[in-house]
Amino acid sequence: MQQSSHRSILEITIISAQDLKKSTSTTVFSRHIRPFITLSNDINAKTYKTRVDDKGGINPSWGDKFRLPFEQFLVNKRCPGIYLRLYTKNFLMGRTQLGWCLIPAADIVSRFSPVGLVHFLSYRLRARDGSRGNGVVNVAVKLEGSDGFVCPLRDLTSDVSYLQEMRDSRESVIGFPVK
Repeated sequence: MQQSSHRSILEITIISAQDLKKSTSTTVFSRHIRPFITLSNDINAKTYKTRVDDKGGINPSWGDKFRLPFEQFLVNKRCPGIYLRLYTKNFLMGRTQLGWCLIPAADIVSRFSPVGLVHFLSYRLRARDGSRGNGVVNVAVKLEGSDGFVCPLRDLTSDVSYLQEMRDSRESVIGFPVK
């Protein structure tokens, strides 16, 4: 398989989240949640962050758009994909993680995925240990800057055990694209 030598950009828009639930530690220190989301491809990699939604509560919306280098985030990693972590900001404890999910590269590009096509995707959030969490996050993704179609150099299957939260868990994490 071949891949275009042109640099591809992945545009991700964090649209909203639904039906979030406060963790027990946030209930003690705050009456409402102040959610924000981080995006990264690895625990030690650069992290992108949305603004804090002070008004949305359990159904926040952002509309924050990020432009990420496709190769860095999806192709050359052991587990190709983008880790999305949802936090709530609180004054005394800093931030508390409410949930996370993996956006697998396979949801963004298929063998012959047209460049410029916007994919609207929704993912159930997982708890820290990988078990089913509360809430759903909605994103839009679009690949730009390549010629015609993207054909990855290798299979873009995900390895959910790569994320630290999943190392001790035996449950699979699945995201379902919304068509």
